[in-house]
Amino acid sequence: MSESRPLIGITTSDDKSHIAWLFDWFAVWRHGGRPRRLSPSRPIPDRLDGLIIGGGDDIQAHLYNSEVQLDVRVDPQRDELELELLERFIPLSTPVLGICRGAQLINVYLGGTLDPDIYTSHEGLKRRRTVLPRKTVDIVAASKLHRLLGVSWCRINSLHHQAVRQAGRGIEIVARDRDGLVQGIESRDHDFLIGVQWHPEWLIFNRPQQRLIRALVKAAARKHSERD
Repeated sequence: MSESRPLIGITTSDDKSHIAWLFDWFAVWRHGGRPRRLSPSRPIPDRLDGLIIGGGDDIQAHLYNSEVQLDVRVDPQRDELELELLERFIPLSTPVLGICRGAQLINVYLGGTLDPDIYTSHEGLKRRRTVLPRKTVDIVAASKLHRLLGVSWCRINSLHHQAVRQAGRGIEIVARDRDGLVQGIESRDHDFLIGVQWHPEWLIFNRPQQRLIRALVKAAARKHSERD
């Protein structure tokens, strides 16, 4: 793979499935990026041109001052890795995209809180767990997310049971689903620090979702050219 491509780090767990990682890899590669898997057992690179905080297990409740849920999976080492990555690369203006768990992690890093279980806090909420675009999201006009996706609403997949509750420092809530749950966030203080609650990497034929990943790679390419 050409070294001229911008280097995009993608966080995962150590035991992520091969198929899921292939979707992550392909999403970045097809738009001109050079994907690099980052997980707790792998060393953090000295430089990155872009960063994707990927989907996965729940975030430890104590990180956002909530009660521990006994029936969830957590990955403390991954939490530590991703918080360290954000601490290191956000001050360098590295473009960052959070996907599902990644959006939540960005919000927690900036002092925000999460809804530990949307199905217990929202009575009667229909359970939707699918990689297919079965949920509708409305996007705030004039937001960065609106500009990058090029649409005011879109259909998305849904694999989460947690969601952003209280926004962190400098964070704007820019997308909600028709049940009112937060589905998109972005930073007022950074050029490209965006989180979406869905998985655009699985929607390979969905143009708005591919525009989002393409935008991250383009922003990373600009970062790459500045370094050169």
